[in-house]
Amino acid sequence: MSHDEEHVTSTAEKLVRMANQIAAFFHSKPREEGIAGVAEHINKFWEPRMRRQLFEMLDAGTENFDDLVIAASAKIKRPISPAEADMKLGLTAFPADIAASRK
Repeated sequence: MSHDEEHVTSTAEKLVRMANQIAAFFHSKPREEGIAGVAEHINKFWEPRMRRQLFEMLDAGTENFDDLVIAASAKIKRPISPAEADMKLGLTAFPADIAASRK
């Protein structure tokens, strides 16, 4: 495994762990309040790249995520791709960004 692959894996594991820690805190609240709390925290404090990776992992499967994270995902802001951001600004997107946004 290359260093880059190890970094991606460890970053993904850290994001899962952080999301699940947030959910663990909100399990002490009524379910709807917990779902809203998880979504609010992630929307406020996670930058778009973190949320993008969160959704990539959730889209691939939810087995590692706490059920509150899964439920809150419907209320978490899904960031646009880098290619979409470029196009919104009237810029030409890099071909690699366009290809990545189609995956």
